Amino acid sequence: MSNVTTRFAPSPTGFIHVGNLRTALMNYLITRKAGGTFILRLDDTDQERSKQEYADGIMADLEWLGLHWDRVEKQSLRMDRYRAAAEDLKQAGRFYECFESPTELDLKRKKLLNMGRPPVYDRASLHLTAAEKDAMRAEGRDGYWRFLLNQNRIEWPDGILGPISIDAASVSDPVLIRADGQVLYTFASSVDDIDMGVTFIVRGADHVTNTATQIQIMQAMGGTPPNFAHHSLLTGAKGEELSKRLGTLSLRDLRAQGVESMALLSLMARLGSSKPVELATSMQDLIDGFDVGSFGSAPTKFDAEDLFPLTRAHVQSLPLPEVADKIAALGVPEAEAEAFWRVAKDNITVLADLGQWSELFQNGAEPLIDPEDAEFIAQAVALLPPKPWTTATWGEWTEAVKAATGRKGKGLFMPLRKALTGRANGPEMADVMPLLKVVRAG
Repeated sequence: MSNVTTRFAPSPTGFIHVGNLRTALMNYLITRKAGGTFILRLDDTDQERSKQEYADGIMADLEWLGLHWDRVEKQSLRMDRYRAAAEDLKQAGRFYECFESPTELDLKRKKLLNMGRPPVYDRASLHLTAAEKDAMRAEGRDGYWRFLLNQNRIEWPDGILGPISIDAASVSDPVLIRADGQVLYTFASSVDDIDMGVTFIVRGADHVTNTATQIQIMQAMGGTPPNFAHHSLLTGAKGEELSKRLGTLSLRDLRAQGVESMALLSLMARLGSSKPVELATSMQDLIDGFDVGSFGSAPTKFDAEDLFPLTRAHVQSLPLPEVADKIAALGVPEAEAEAFWRVAKDNITVLADLGQWSELFQNGAEPLIDPEDAEFIAQAVALLPPKPWTTATWGEWTEAVKAATGRKGKGLFMPLRKALTGRANGPEMADVMPLLKVVRAG
C-alpha cells in the first residue's frame, strides 16, 4: 500500500458545488493513482452552521460521482485533541491570548493602511502582564488565541504554482481559537493533517497564505507538513467572478438538470490543464490520465453549458442494460426496448429526454401541419397501411403517397414527418414507424 494519503475536507454548511468538486477530484485521483488512502473529513467545528442534512448531501454527491472514500473523520469528535494541542503550543510559547475587540482591530488596520503599511497585527497582546489580562477579563472581555509566527520566510515547492516564498512578517499572527472557544479551520486542519498522516493536499489558490501559516503550526507541533498544490480558481465563461454564483452550481442542481457524473468528472479532471477535455469511459481512464503538474495557475473559465455535449456523448454510448430500468419505467414494452433505445438515444441530450420519445411513440404527437399541406396530409394519412407497421412501412407508404400526389423529395417527406411526429427532425422515420402506436393527423 502506498503511503500517499490525501483528504477532502468540506464544511457541512452547504452542498458541494463545482469549486469543491475540483478539489475533491484532484485529491481523489492523486490517491487512486498512487494506491493510497483518501479521507473524507467533515470540517464541522462550526456547530451553528454545520447541518447533518449537508453532511448527508455531501456523501450522497460523492457516491453519485463514484468518489469512494477509505474512511470518514469528523472534527466535531476531536475537540479534546484540539484542546490538548492548544495546551502544548501554549506551553511552548507559540499561543498567546488577545483581547482586542473587532472594532479596535479594524481601527488598527485602517491606521496602518492610511500610513501605507500592510495591515499586520501589531502583537500588542503578546506583551500583556497577568494583571493586565485579569483587568481585561474584569471589563467583560473574553480572550481569544493567536499563533505566534516565526517571522522568517516560509517556502515550499508547490505542485502547481511552482516555488512559493512568503515573508511571515507580512502576515498577521492567525487567530486559531475564538473567544467563544470555537476552534478555527486553520488550527483544526493542521492538527488533523499531522495526526492523520496526510502527505499531499490539493486546494484552491485562495489558501496560499493559510498554507504558509499552517506549515509553521505543523512544524511547531513537531510534525512534517505535507506536499501542497494550489489549483486556480474558477471564473465564469466570460472571466467573471464565479464565487458568488457557486451556490447555483451545486452538484445536486446539475444532476437535476440531467448532467451525467462521468461528463462532470471528465470536464473537471482536465479543466485548466494542458490536456484536452475528453469524455472518459471510466474512472480508471480519469485516474490513468491525471497529472496534477499539467494544471496552470491562471484563472480557469467554467461554463456549465460545456457539460451537456459531454453528457450527450456519454448517454449515447450507454448499452441497453444500463438504461433498461428507465425505459421500462416509461411503459415501453420489454420487447420494444432495444428498438426504442436504438431510435431514441441519438436524439437526446439527457436521459430525461427519453420521456418525450416514449410519449410520442405511445400517444402520438400534436401534428405540425402547414396550411398549404393540410389537404396533402389528409390524403396521405388515408393511404397509411394497416398495422402492424415495420421498418419497411415508411418506404412503402411514401412511394404510394408519391404516386397518388406527385410530390417528391423534401416536399414529400418533411410534411409527413411533421404530421406524424410534431417535429421537423429526429430519427429515421423507417425506424420510428414500428414504434408509433398512434397517429393524430388526418
